[in-house]
Amino acid sequence: MGTPDFSVPALKAIAARHEVVAVYSQPPRPAGRGKKDRPSPVQSAAEEMGLTVRHPARLRDETEVRAFADLDADVAVVVAYGLILPKAILEAPKHGCLNIHASLLPRWRGAAPIHRAVMAGDAQTGVCIMQMDEGLDTGAVLLRDTTDIGGVETTSDLHDRLSDMGARLIVRALDDLSGLKLVPQPAEGVTYAHKIDKAEARIDWSRPAVEIDRQIRGLSPFPGAWTEIAGERLKLLRSRVAHGSSAPGTILGGLTIACGEGAVEITEAQREGKKPMGAADLLKGWALPARVD
Repeated sequence: MGTPDFSVPALKAIAARHEVVAVYSQPPRPAGRGKKDRPSPVQSAAEEMGLTVRHPARLRDETEVRAFADLDADVAVVVAYGLILPKAILEAPKHGCLNIHASLLPRWRGAAPIHRAVMAGDAQTGVCIMQMDEGLDTGAVLLRDTTDIGGVETTSDLHDRLSDMGARLIVRALDDLSGLKLVPQPAEGVTYAHKIDKAEARIDWSRPAVEIDRQIRGLSPFPGAWTEIAGERLKLLRSRVAHGSSAPGTILGGLTIACGEGAVEITEAQREGKKPMGAADLLKGWALPARVD
């Protein structure tokens, strides 16, 4: 049960070793210039593999609950599915529902754990395989694995690594379901990864460079932190903390910009209507003003 790109490696890893009786994904959504319905990445991958795909709009209807129970599944694997599972669904498989969650629970329960870990400056994150209950990512943990967050890594970089980690970890869990111990989450250290609001994306250059750098990397590639240069919105995709100081927003040279404390060097960005580019290519033929807004 999954929807975005993050879920696809897990689907492929499970299908290589186990019988997948059905794949659940969010319904196709309008996308692209023509706004035609486009299947989710999970649906597309499952159909290429010849698997049965279901995409109900909700799971609380009695007919959907019955159809799910009739699969007689041993276990359901849920990864970034996007629908709330009612109690009847959670309890239908013999071993319940297992969730692949991209954080070290109980830190960063909720919708955007990868973004929040980068934005908070966490040194480490990871993946947990969790036995789902009716709470928000509150279930007991069966397996976990950790990884360091690099000093210039973006959410996109971390997303791909954690997706692959989750695929490997869920296969380990399924291979040894009866032998794994359920470890309740501790009451201490709980934080919530609230959904990213687009209002968080505009850069306030009066803040410290360390915080702005994390904001840029944490919101890359979506929704993308941004600033205005001569009235044009520039999407900032990669950065690092740099030396230098001046009034916040002052361009110190190249795409190094002064912050409230220190400076940030933009190493990749995207102008309106153009593709992402490294800073050197971006600056060719572009006469920058003295400061950004």
